[in-house]
Amino acid sequence: MFKKLLTLLCILTMPAFMNAVNAPGGPIPFQAGRINPTHPLPKPHKSPVLAPTVYIDGNVLTFETPCDGCLLQLVDENDDVVYTTIIPAGTTTLALPSDLEGTFELQIIDGEWMFYSDIEL
Repeated sequence: MFKKLLTLLCILTMPAFMNAVNAPGGPIPFQAGRINPTHPLPKPHKSPVLAPTVYIDGNVLTFETPCDGCLLQLVDENDDVVYTTIIPAGTTTLALPSDLEGTFELQIIDGEWMFYSDIEL
């Protein structure tokens, strides 16, 4: 009886947890791509490349995974780079310029890999 009740409780509460992942304040949903896909990788990867876990609140990025030394860029709708910086070692939060407003593509470039997603500032 207890097992059935516990299973039912898990099934009923699962949608609430699934919606929480997609709620505002969730991690930025990055896509990954190679900078130059025609260039061979220096050595084969044994594990998949994982996107960093980054959150946004207003114009502040919070890094859950380190991005030490990565290049961060914001690209506007005209494909112009409007902001660029190197993420310093140990950075957990980074404030983007407060004068930027609108939709931008956030790019985090780590060697051969670029992680990108549209964000709203």
